Amino acid sequence: MGRHYLPNSAHKDEMLKEIGFTSIEDLFSDVPKGMVQKFNLPEGKSEYEVFTELNDVLSQNRTVLEMPSFLGAGTYFHYVPAHVKYLIERSEFLTAYTPYQPEVSQGMLQALFEYQSLIAELVGLPIVNSSMYDWGTAMAEAALMSARVTRRNKFIVPKALSPEKKRVLGTYTAGPGLEIVEVPWDEKGQLDIEKLKEAVEGAAGVYIEMPNFFGLLEENVREVGEIAHDAGALFVVGVDPTILGIVEAPGELGADVVVGEAAYFGNPMNFGGPRAGIFAVRNDRKLIRQMPGRIIGMTKTADGKRAFVMTLQTREQHIRRAKATSNICSNEALVAVAAAIHLATLGPRGLRELGEIILKNTAYLKRRLGEVGEVAFDGVNFKDVPVKFEVPYDVVHERLLERGIHGGYYIGGHFPELGETALFAATETTRKEWIDALVEALREIISEAEL
Repeated sequence: MGRHYLPNSAHKDEMLKEIGFTSIEDLFSDVPKGMVQKFNLPEGKSEYEVFTELNDVLSQNRTVLEMPSFLGAGTYFHYVPAHVKYLIERSEFLTAYTPYQPEVSQGMLQALFEYQSLIAELVGLPIVNSSMYDWGTAMAEAALMSARVTRRNKFIVPKALSPEKKRVLGTYTAGPGLEIVEVPWDEKGQLDIEKLKEAVEGAAGVYIEMPNFFGLLEENVREVGEIAHDAGALFVVGVDPTILGIVEAPGELGADVVVGEAAYFGNPMNFGGPRAGIFAVRNDRKLIRQMPGRIIGMTKTADGKRAFVMTLQTREQHIRRAKATSNICSNEALVAVAAAIHLATLGPRGLRELGEIILKNTAYLKRRLGEVGEVAFDGVNFKDVPVKFEVPYDVVHERLLERGIHGGYYIGGHFPELGETALFAATETTRKEWIDALVEALREIISEAEL
């Protein structure tokens, strides 16, 4: 921005003197040498030239229909009905920013209330906030909340956890000084119950996922909750909500807190974001008061009309900073509204059918992949299937790309004990012919690599 557009540019020296500096460069004196460099930017272009150049770049992209993808591990290609995008483009919804005069935004508040109601029914817990940033930040906020409620500083997670979630959890808990303890998996890829019993003493919370990072349905969720409760810890369950039409809700399995990813409904992948994190708790005042974010409630006006209000808002901009539970800012409200529209469209029957189709496609993918590699664990898989190869997976992946197929997510670097293992994913959109083509391509690639 040129100086002529800054109304206070004439007072630059006076402002610098007031804060004890003599030049603009002093503002950056604490930046290490060599960190600030000149950008190698091209000369400016007209709007039309930029438009045509960007279209040339974008034309190189290939859709999933042109290049079948089996990349999952937390981001999945789900079908989003056309009307979802149409509805969220209405001007009443098309902002994710916090309404600072919320009660004048009755349409948005009602939509968020419906989102909370749908998620509450889905996860089996009655109190739901109007979303977090994503699953990872919701899990991290649950860890902080567990510490506040129990006044303990240890949080237990599975070793089989997404590397991205681990990094988010580490970032959130580093300042408060929470100890993160990882419990390994057993020979079936499930959380090791005996190791959990050894680690649980003094824990603020115990976290488990449905399904776990390896795509396996944990068989002992209720037992894990009982172990956590016996030790005085909160039981936190992370869930992929697309599975909840075919398995018991986490709240019915004893969860105190449920987190997850709402954006699997109603939202495209968008290169990984934006997302909307689920956060739900049981009806306990100690938990409700310590929830991050905000809760939308329904009430009546003075003349008896239905109205929607901000029932609870615990971010630092709304209450005393020392009393705030979180600094979550721009709420992903539009993503949550899209999820609500998609959920309302599916209904209970549609949700069950969605889960059944994904389960069926995953089972077929697992059976076929077992012909060309070693499926890492025995159990029921949902979406993700870990497969180990005898040849380096980076070679396999590059050869698949050459054949117009995007392979799985390599996890051997994060879990060296698994060797050359990758997660391959299926959803309701995965076609049988894609899986067959993948297996035949893998058969050829492995045969060539072994020669």
